[in-house]
Amino acid sequence: MILVLANNTSADSVEYRALIDRLNQLPGIKHRVHREVGTEVTLTEIYLIGNTRALVQETMEQLPCVKKIIRISEPYRVLGHHQHGDDRATSFDYNGVRFGQDTFHVFAGLCAVDSRESVEAMMKALQEHGQVCTRMGAYKPRTSPYAFQGYGQQCLPYIFELAGKYGIRVIAMEITHESHVDEIRAALNATGNATGVMLQIGTRNTQNFELLKLIGRQQEFPVLIKRGFGITLDESLNAAEYLASEGNRKVVFCLRGMKTNMGDPHRNFVDFAHVPVLKRLTRMPVCVDPSHSVGTRDASPDSILDIFHAVAQGIVAGANMVLVDFHPFPEKALVDGPQALRLHELRYFLDDTALVRETYLKRAALAAAAQKTRETQPS
Repeated sequence: MILVLANNTSADSVEYRALIDRLNQLPGIKHRVHREVGTEVTLTEIYLIGNTRALVQETMEQLPCVKKIIRISEPYRVLGHHQHGDDRATSFDYNGVRFGQDTFHVFAGLCAVDSRESVEAMMKALQEHGQVCTRMGAYKPRTSPYAFQGYGQQCLPYIFELAGKYGIRVIAMEITHESHVDEIRAALNATGNATGVMLQIGTRNTQNFELLKLIGRQQEFPVLIKRGFGITLDESLNAAEYLASEGNRKVVFCLRGMKTNMGDPHRNFVDFAHVPVLKRLTRMPVCVDPSHSVGTRDASPDSILDIFHAVAQGIVAGANMVLVDFHPFPEKALVDGPQALRLHELRYFLDDTALVRETYLKRAALAAAAQKTRETQPS
C-alpha cells in the first residue's frame, strides 16, 4: 500500500508527525518514506510494507496529510506503473538536464578513458555538436584479470575539469565498489563541481545486491543500471527496484544485449524490442547501448552500420537515452576499440538519431489520434 500525501507536506508539520506516530503503531507493518522535490511541488509517498490487506482503505484515507491510497500487488512497487494508476512524477532533473519517459539524450563518449588527450578531443567534439552529456569509463570491470581495468581515481580530476571547460553537464560513469562513489564525490568537489555524474551499474553487478543497496541509499547521484546479460528481464527490474527501495528513484534502465550465441555474429543478442515493455511496466526512462549489443563496425549492403540499425530499433520503439562508444583513435583504444565510432561520424550519428526520434514522435502522435478516435466511436 502507498500513501500519497498532500503536495508540499512538510516533514516538520504537526500533521505529518501525527501521521508517522499512527503508522508506527500498526502491528507488523513497516513504512518507508520517499520524497521527490520538484521545482514547484514536493511529493511525498509512504510505502507500507507487510500484511496490508487487513488495513481498511477508508480508514487510512482519513489519516492526517493523506491525499489518496494506492493498493499495489506488482513486484516493482516503487518504480512500476500500478494497476490503478496515479499522478506521481515520472521524470527527474539532474544538473540542469531532465530525464523521463518523454525525453531523449545521447551519451556519446569513451568506453574507457585512456588519456587526457582522448578525453579532451571527445568533449570538444561534443561541445561543437551541441551535446551536454557523455560517457567516460574510469573504472572498468573486465573478464580477464590481466586486461586493462581503467585508471580509476587517477583520471577523475582531468575528466571533470575538461567537462567543465566544454560544458558537459552529465557523465555516465560505471562504478564497481562503494569506495568509487566517495572518490567521484571528492574529485567533483575538488574541481568545483564542474559537472555531474550518473553512476552506472554494469551488467556484471546487476545482482550485486549489497552494492545496489549502498548506491540506492545515496540520492546525490542518479543511477543508470544495465540489464544483466544472462538473467531475465524480471530479475534485472528487481535489481533496479533494490536501488529505489533504498531511497534513490532517479534510475534509468539500460538494455545492452543478452549473452547468448543466438545473437551471433553480434557481440550480444540485441534486446531493444523490450523498450516499450519497460515503459509499460515501469516509470523509468529507458536507455539502449548499441555498442555493447552489436560489438562491431560491420555494415549492411545499404552502407548503414549495424550499430546505427540497432540504435534506430531502440529509438523508434521509444528509447529515452542512447549510450554509445566513440573514440578519437579507435585503433589505439585500450578497451572495445573495434566497436567505437569515430569523431568524424558524430554529426552523422546525431543526425540519424534525430531522424529516427522524429519518426517515433510522429508514430506516437498517430497512435494517440487513433486511440482518441476509438474512444469516441460507439461500441
